[in-house]
Amino acid sequence: MINDIQKQILKLKEENDVCILAHSYMAQEIKEIADFTGDSYALAVKSAKVPQKTVIMCGVRFMAETVKILAPEKKVILSNPDAGCPMAEQMDKETISLVKEQYPDYAVVAYINTTASLKTICDVCVTSSSAVEICKKLDADKILFIPDCNLGSYVAKQVPEKEFKLLHGGCPTHAKISESKLLEAMKKHPNAKVLVHPECQPDVVQHADYVGSTSGIVNFAKQSEDKEFIIGTEISIAEELQYACPDKQFYPMSKDLICPNMKATTLMDVYGCLKGTFGDEITMDEEKRLQAKKCIDEMIRLG
Repeated sequence: MINDIQKQILKLKEENDVCILAHSYMAQEIKEIADFTGDSYALAVKSAKVPQKTVIMCGVRFMAETVKILAPEKKVILSNPDAGCPMAEQMDKETISLVKEQYPDYAVVAYINTTASLKTICDVCVTSSSAVEICKKLDADKILFIPDCNLGSYVAKQVPEKEFKLLHGGCPTHAKISESKLLEAMKKHPNAKVLVHPECQPDVVQHADYVGSTSGIVNFAKQSEDKEFIIGTEISIAEELQYACPDKQFYPMSKDLICPNMKATTLMDVYGCLKGTFGDEITMDEEKRLQAKKCIDEMIRLG
């Protein structure tokens, strides 16, 4: 049944001139029919270069917004209208505008996991893989890092020469994994290397053999000569790596590392988008798009 739907999707996307993007946290059956898979920013960059005039983003809303910011001429469809991101929605433009008034001499560094509206008032955008480098290069000694305080804490430790202001926010999926959960996994798999996303809590990150973005974790595991790994990010990455490296063993840090918003998208949602019966088209006025793009352009310049 799944294979039949996948074949229909592949046929429809060719007939309708559609590019399908799938974030790495999507289910395997969705990644198999995507033109590109990966981190949110990498997918948005890809979308601006593909020849197709319509793009379906299998991810969450801020990711589809980023695609629209970088590819305004394309029709961008979010595969599931209810797929939001709690971290991106924790802080809004009005709240951060007030914080900026309290800390006027701080540069605002926004994680890519923020809404287009919030990006319009930020100085520079970062990804988890570029955050340290960009904060080092940024022409500012004081940084207001939003919204993820765990990622911000990790970056601050790597850039001790600068002063960081962090707000309480972050990814609830990564943040709920405790140090005790990791120690339990390490005891169960004593020979496994620990690969952790910096959105995890600092007391979890401190035990890692490698700390990095989703794509960084995947690349590290593939290239490593080690044979066992504890994966400290969304549970689908352990599954993806197991398919890619059947001669190695991958253990999720916890069975609770599941993002309900990423898992909201189903194969039938993608099918519905291609049939024109499902999905949500992302629209954005040009002024807002250009304002939001400024912090992404600055990320590209510094990165």
